This record gives sequence, C-alpha cells and structure tokens, in this order.
Amino acid sequence: MSTASLRLQQPVDDPMAQVRPLGAAVRICEAMLFAAREPLGEVELAACIPAGVKLSDVLAHLTATYGARGVNLVQIGAKWTFRTAPDLGYLFTREAQEPRKLSRAANETLSIIAYHQPVTRAEIEDIRGVATAKGTLDVLLETGWVRMRGRRRTPGRPITFGTSEAFLSHFNLAAVGDLPGLDELKAAGMIDGRIPMQLNIPLPSDDPALRPDEDPLEADPLVLAAEERINEGEEPLAIDEDEAPEESEESLDPLDGDDTTR
Repeated sequence: MSTASLRLQQPVDDPMAQVRPLGAAVRICEAMLFAAREPLGEVELAACIPAGVKLSDVLAHLTATYGARGVNLVQIGAKWTFRTAPDLGYLFTREAQEPRKLSRAANETLSIIAYHQPVTRAEIEDIRGVATAKGTLDVLLETGWVRMRGRRRTPGRPITFGTSEAFLSHFNLAAVGDLPGLDELKAAGMIDGRIPMQLNIPLPSDDPALRPDEDPLEADPLVLAAEERINEGEEPLAIDEDEAPEESEESLDPLDGDDTTR
C-alpha cells in the first residue's frame, strides 16, 4: 500500500475551517490589547487580523469572554482596552491618597462643556449666568478632560472648548452621548422637579471634526514671523511693549480666581 493512500484530506465543508481564522484573530487582538500602554483603535486592530474576519465578531467574543473575569474589555471612545473589573477596583485604591476635588464652578463649567460642546467661554458664562474665572478653565485643561477645539467664526474669534478622550476614560464612558439625559437627571434627584419650561439639555456630541462655524487653531502670527526671520539668519523683530497687543478675553490666566456675578 502506498503512503499516498494513508493521507487524510480535510473535507471542504469542514466547519472548523471557518472557526480557525476567528480563533487566530481573537488571540492576536488579545495579545495586542494586553501589550498596549494606551487604548487601541479599531483600525490598528483590524490591520493585524486575518483577512475575511470581522473585527466586530472578534471584539464581541473578547467582551463576552472577559465579561466575568478580573479584567474586562471596555470601549473608550473609538478605541478598546482592558480595564480592571469595577467590583475589584477597591483592591488598587490607596487610602492615603486623597483625590483633588473640583470646585463647584469647575464642575458646572465641565458639565456645560460636555453637553454644549463646542462652546466658548462667553457662551459658558451666558449659560451659567455668572462670569467664569480664567483659572477655572485652566484647572480643567490641566486635568486633560477639556481641550481647545478651534476658534469660532465670530468677531474676536474666541476659542471653542470640548471634552477629550481622557474625560471618557475617567468617567468610564464609551462615548459622550452616554451622559444622562434630562429624565435620568430628574430621576436621580440631581434636578428639582420644578424646572423652567425653557430648560433644554442638548444631546451631547464630541465629534472631533470642526463645525462649519469653527476655524482650526493656529499659531501666533508674530511668533511665526520671528521664527521665519531666525531661520533666514536675520535678527527677530523687536516688539514695542507700548504697542504690544492686549491679552484677549479668551486667553487663559494661570491664576485661579473666584467667580463673580455679573
């Protein structure tokens, strides 16, 4: 009997032929997510898995597999990462470390930015009904929860603010649209039952694309001119202090101050 007759051929309709690529894709994504220091985007993950395998199937499999384990697969914006299961978080809490609490003004400002973004400082003040100290925005920018998006196409070209990926990560949100709505806030007792008829809580959106009424942030033209002259070997232009432009209302002051009513 020839050795060729002893070879076993895999049936064409073998169901395991379709399972194996999915299993390989699951192992690849699992390894990448464990090794990554930061959350990974779907484009990065999809580029490494076998062709013909849907990334959504891989992520669904990993989410179900790790749903009851010590670490869970969670979505942060448009990216994915492994996080400690919420019920085990107390094991990694240092009781000696006291977290810094935001002031009431900072919490209100953060809430307005989250729900009304992109929003300018003047629009924040209009919603709150009081002037916002420059230091309040500084604190939020330092935490990394708020970012400068662009400039509004209005006189003065004020800076627009929005939330960042760090905001989603800190509050364990997949998207800013997961923030509670008006009915949920009322049910939680965070809003009085008697609210003004004109009160409106918009559907939050953190779309990174600039709106039609926004321009991208750009560098100071005086700085660009000075850098250009330095690169050409010329002395930088001197700025007369008496003619220096005054600080705009949208610039950030590193000194925090108390909010004052209008």
